[in-house]
Order: sequence, then structure tokens, then C-alpha cells
Amino acid sequence: MMHSMSIKKIGAAVEDHENAPPLLDYFIEYLVTEKGLSENTISAYRTDLADFLSFLAIHEIPLQAADEDILFAYLAGLRQKGLGSRSLARHLSALRGLFSFGLKEGCLSADPAAFLENPKLPKLLPDVLSIQEISDILNQPNLSTKLGFRDRVMLEVLYAAGLRVSELCGLEVLDFDMHAGILKIFGKGSKERLVPVHSAAGEFLSQYLNVWRPLFEPKEKYMFLNRSGKGLSRQAVWKLVQKYAVSAGIHKAISPHSFRHSFATHLLEGGADLRVVQLLLGHADISATEIYTHVQSARLVSIHKQFHPRSRMHTEV
Repeated sequence: MMHSMSIKKIGAAVEDHENAPPLLDYFIEYLVTEKGLSENTISAYRTDLADFLSFLAIHEIPLQAADEDILFAYLAGLRQKGLGSRSLARHLSALRGLFSFGLKEGCLSADPAAFLENPKLPKLLPDVLSIQEISDILNQPNLSTKLGFRDRVMLEVLYAAGLRVSELCGLEVLDFDMHAGILKIFGKGSKERLVPVHSAAGEFLSQYLNVWRPLFEPKEKYMFLNRSGKGLSRQAVWKLVQKYAVSAGIHKAISPHSFRHSFATHLLEGGADLRVVQLLLGHADISATEIYTHVQSARLVSIHKQFHPRSRMHTEV
């Protein structure tokens, strides 16, 4: 067990940062006194978290506002700088520890690292579903049952509006304007944004609200309900997405967030402006949206290598 002098020494770099929230000091002290980790391990965590804090400061993002998209952008940036898989895994472990600790201590209202996949690093760019894969998943639910119809609408809305799973679960009936085809979304920090949904998704959603949702005997005002008439949890949505992906024959690791990644990537591939995608996603900073341009670039390079005649000749030599 380390004494208080070690805690002071280990926390020094964090304390020196002018924007360092007390949570970081508490977390470092917790690692020392409760977890009993070695000085080398804690020093590495301290360095990684100070780096993350600097990233947030540069983009003027408070720690409390950091979400899954911000974490993806940060980790993808580290990968681009050439960090190896083990270093990236350690960064992710430090972030998971910090956010989990902050949530338990009541310093943070959410844990954006909770549903990040364990690093099969080096691939940190988000998995993007193809348009065909999206279609295959959407066609899995049984539309003749109330649960199946609910699931189809839920998947349609995830993809049509690019929602975070927490935003989907928080949707209420009055958040959808049937006539205008607009969803009112309350995102991070209770920031409100309006997102249009295409006509097919709008028709599904209208039919669900008018015909199928009453069959759940609603006990809460949330849009998507479970068998008991109460709002769906994030874990329930997670399991449903995985269930339908498997039944569609898609075996790569995906999550509800994969629909959000696919929404953004498909819009950019179709020619949408990056700033427009930023507004639709509800990103406070454009840097979080720019990760999708990296996804585009990686796919373009792959296509170029596959189909450009000179690339094929070089491979064949």
C-alpha cells in the first residue's frame, strides 16, 4: 500500500493542469488506496488521463459532456498518431475506470465508456454497416406481433435519425411531429435538436404510435415500451440489436451505436455537408464528426486498391 506522499507525487501532473476537475484527483487516490496498483501502472493511467483531459480542453468540451462519440474521436486520433494496440488498450482501460468511478461517486450522470467494445485494436474506427446489412437487419422483426412491430420501428428510428441509444430510450410520444416528420431529440446536456425522419420511417412510427403502442397498456410516456408498459432500457435495446444482427447473418460486433455510425457515414457518402451531419448528430464540436471522414477515407482507399487497374497490376506482379 502506498503512503500519502506517493498519492501526491502520482497526482502532480493532473493537479498542474489548470482545467483538471477534482474527479481526476479522487480517482488517482482511489487507485492507490483501494486498488493497490503499482506506481508504474498508476503513473501510466495518470499520463493517459492527462492526455485525454488536454484533448477535451483543446476542443472546449467539459468532462461531464464527453460522450461515446467523443471517446471514439479521441481514440481514433491516438491510433492515427501511431499508438500501438497495447497503448490504446491501456488508454481505454483508464477511461473506463475514470468514468465508472465518476458515475459511482455521483460526479457524472452517465458512463460513455460502458458500451465501448473491448479493443480488438488496432481497428478503432467504428464498424459501419453497409446499406444492404441495414436493410437485412430491418427486415428481421415479425411485423405481425406488437413486439416485432415495436422492434422494427425502433431500428428504423435509430438509423433514420442517427440517435444515441440513450436518446432513443428517452423519446416520448409528443417528441414526434407526425405531420412534419420531425423528431425532437434531447441530447447530451439536455440540448434539444430537431431531426427529420424519412417518409418510410415516419409512416412506421405513426402506425406504431396510433395502433401498436396502446397494446402495451402504457404506464409511462416513453415512446418505446417493454412488455410491462414501461420504457425500454439501454441494455434491452442493445440485446435486441444483437439478436436481429445475428438472425440477419451478420456476425461482426455491432451495437445500437453502429446504426448512428452508419447513418453519418451513409449521409457523407451521399454528399451531405460535414456541418449538417454535425447538427443532425448533435455534436458540440466538429472534431467528433470528423471521425466519419476517416471512415470514408479508409473505405475509399480499400475500393481504390480493389478496382484501380494499376493497383491490381501491382498486386498481381
